[in-house]
Amino acid sequence: MMTAEEPQATEAMKQTLQREAQAWVVRLGSQQATEDDAQAFRRWCARSREHAQAFVQARQVWQAMAPAAQRVRQQEAREAARRRLPVPGRRAFLGGAVAASVAYLAVSPPLALWPSVTEWGDDYRTATGEQREVAMGDGVVLQMNTQTRINLRRAAASEPAGEAIELVSGEAEVLAGGPASARVTVAAGGGTVSATRARFNIRHLDGEVCVTCLAGQVDVAQGTQQARIDAGRQLRYGPAGLGVVTGVDTGPVVAWRRRQLVFDQVPLSQVVAEVNRYRHGRLILTNEALGRSRVQASFSIDRLDDVAFLVRDVYGAELTQLPGGIVLLGAASA
Repeated sequence: MMTAEEPQATEAMKQTLQREAQAWVVRLGSQQATEDDAQAFRRWCARSREHAQAFVQARQVWQAMAPAAQRVRQQEAREAARRRLPVPGRRAFLGGAVAASVAYLAVSPPLALWPSVTEWGDDYRTATGEQREVAMGDGVVLQMNTQTRINLRRAAASEPAGEAIELVSGEAEVLAGGPASARVTVAAGGGTVSATRARFNIRHLDGEVCVTCLAGQVDVAQGTQQARIDAGRQLRYGPAGLGVVTGVDTGPVVAWRRRQLVFDQVPLSQVVAEVNRYRHGRLILTNEALGRSRVQASFSIDRLDDVAFLVRDVYGAELTQLPGGIVLLGAASA
């Protein structure tokens, strides 16, 4: 009889096999492969039929990524220009061949399909789709969302004494429930967020930090600028400094804690970007007008493959499925 653990183990082994196949594609396409690499690859493929099939699928993904990666690069450049941020350093793939070196691909995986080696040294991190609880002591509890990276460090001179939490990237809900003397400090994006006996959500993505106070009060500081946020209020900050404190419906903000994603008249491009943080593979919009369509919907994090079919059915989009969980969404042909 199959136990509940066996399907999980099978899925874990499948993901491991996919990562190994991706690594072989990188190595063999880098023009740095040796004869020893070739022999090791042949032995790896010969281990089972699944190994050989995994490599074929991984190679197909890379060959299909040339136009998709170029479109993503162009979209990122336009977004960076709009927000006056540095353009991300991800290189496009040309003609289905690997244009960058193995070292570069380890740091900047194509289309963010697997973790970068720069993430391996983090104190705490979550994988795609993973959520994790971490008890920090003094009544401080972190609820980490998908693709989140956290480090611990000594508090700076300008911060409350003790150990500070650095949100390198991603999203977390912070509960500070200890004694009034225990103050938690979270550093993110060149600013700090601190509180005692409070609960807040902090999100650090694409150079911008968004802080939502869920209970109590939260202090935010960036350089010489400071602000206090009460429950039900939100503040964003980035390279341009602190934004304006505004009221917010906290329901969609914390929906991920219930493993839900809630969107209320949000552009489809933003919906796709958010969904990509939770699912393996990547949804790619190939039509800008389609990306401007407004979405009002909620999705289960455990069923995000349904999103692509919803876009097809509701907006009449053309859907192209590629190996590795990559789905292209474009305007339907006339």
